[in-house]
Amino acid sequence: MSVPPQKKAFPLRLDPALYAAIERSAASDLRSVNAQVECLLREALGKRGVKLADPVRAKRGRPPKSREEGE
Repeated sequence: MSVPPQKKAFPLRLDPALYAAIERSAASDLRSVNAQVECLLREALGKRGVKLADPVRAKRGRPPKSREEGE
């Protein structure tokens, strides 16, 4: 099983009004604030012509059963 790459964690200080706006935007897009910030940063960089690889999405759900378990 492959391990998804770790994300870089760092503290970020934001104006409370900006955070509230991001929080509302995230709620309307059904995302977490963290995912919304990442999405907005990717969009902004894309508009500036910065090329980024697509994000690696975490696998969800149960892992497939191995053949040994069912036999």
